Amino acid sequence: MVDLKAWLNEQREKGRLRSLRPVIAREKGRLILAGDDNRTLLDFSSNDYLALAEHPALIAAAQEALSRFGAGSGASRLMSGDLAVHHDLEQAVAQLKGQEGALTFGSGYMANTGIIPALMGRHDLIFSDRLNHASIHDGCRLSGAKVIRFRHNDLNHLEELLAKNRGTTIPLIVVESIYSMDGDRCPLRELVALKERFGCLLMVDEAHATGVFGPNGGGVIEEDGMSGAVDLAVGTFGKGLGSYGAFVAGNREMIEYLVNRARSFIFSTALPPAVAAASLAAVRLIRHEPGLRHELQEKIGYFKGVLRKGGYEADLGPSQIIPIVVGESEAALHIAELLRKQGIFVTAVRPPTVPQGTARLRFSITRHHSTTDLSQAAETLLEIMER
Repeated sequence: MVDLKAWLNEQREKGRLRSLRPVIAREKGRLILAGDDNRTLLDFSSNDYLALAEHPALIAAAQEALSRFGAGSGASRLMSGDLAVHHDLEQAVAQLKGQEGALTFGSGYMANTGIIPALMGRHDLIFSDRLNHASIHDGCRLSGAKVIRFRHNDLNHLEELLAKNRGTTIPLIVVESIYSMDGDRCPLRELVALKERFGCLLMVDEAHATGVFGPNGGGVIEEDGMSGAVDLAVGTFGKGLGSYGAFVAGNREMIEYLVNRARSFIFSTALPPAVAAASLAAVRLIRHEPGLRHELQEKIGYFKGVLRKGGYEADLGPSQIIPIVVGESEAALHIAELLRKQGIFVTAVRPPTVPQGTARLRFSITRHHSTTDLSQAAETLLEIMER
């Protein structure tokens, strides 16, 4: 067994030790942390991109389901926990993603660690982007398949690996459409071309794209017109959709197979009815109110514009996730603390979440932020980084 005290001390010395700080109040893009003199901070670490967690439509849907069904589902979907609202939600998700069917999971982590091992085994090959989320890497490991990682968004490297590694079964390519720590975007059309050329399945995790991209909020897959070419579209309800849980969308055969093989689905209690109802309200909302996305995109552009005008020259990426890479963990923690003292809450992301030497401040822009909030955060960041 690991020496717990020694390990904790080592992480503390390296500036990698994580700790929990309870939020005692949160409203409209602001929060108050426990033990922080009740100071209100601007929250730039939330993934509630469209500000739907506090939307009246989601709250009303959750309240109605809560009063009708109670707090929990009581069982797994394959026992007695299968409610009509789960099916309504899956139908709405399938429509959103341009697929024949969908299946919900308890979380994005449960989705990825359930789907990949259900599809792939020890005789199979998986090609995974090196910067994929930890849940994808864990799902790959759990499958027992041979996992080959390709350089981030490097299609030449992927093509080379696909040509060199031929198995007797259909390989799986796994990517994210918007990467959670870099905020960059996968070259989806080119990935589809490679998957078709080499006869692979393609799984795309749209956790940070659903609701934010696409004419109807269907993500990068919809925006790039690739809905029919992606075999597995994975996403979450807990980010742009303001609720909780996750999903996969695919053809009917794929969904039926996962109902029977995805262990994290089979052996888990169903999503609480209030959560499923809130998620359904969110899916309907993003389809019918494109202004939510347009407003967010304007705010993203405004924040980046202030940074560029102030002389920040590094790439700010194409999405609502804006990484300010500072290098070492201690530097990232120091800047985060200085920002907090100025009323801005942003998380310092350190190894092993990101590669060594790339610790960063991960700014996440949401619809909650006003132009005043965005100016304050950008200008304060620039001032601190100039010291």
